[in-house]
Amino acid sequence: QVQLVESGGGLVQAGESLRLSCAASGSHFSINDMGWYRQAPGKQRELVATISSGGSTKYADSVKGRFTISRDKAKNTVSLQMNSLKPEDTAVYHCHVVYDPLGYGDLLDAWGQGTLVTVSS
Repeated sequence: QVQLVESGGGLVQAGESLRLSCAASGSHFSINDMGWYRQAPGKQRELVATISSGGSTKYADSVKGRFTISRDKAKNTVSLQMNSLKPEDTAVYHCHVVYDPLGYGDLLDAWGQGTLVTVSS
């Protein structure tokens, strides 16, 4: 199974930047989509950004133009560069991957524990 470890969260002021990273380890045949979701207090988890194995990206409207997702396929890592942060970006950010464990096409997914991002006004 794939395990995910996130890093890079913290406390910043509005307008500042943070970079989140997530490393995937463990047995797998291939990793398909990688992405970031976030959950603010009292709210449901929501998609922030995803990137496919081919490099196609998708962003939530609320972060378009401010956040950039990237991945290193050789290292099985995904990063989220967050610029111009706003107080409403405050949340626990979770890494998520979809992977094929054995190469038969039966996909599984894995979640990281989450890293807290706090943006003060």
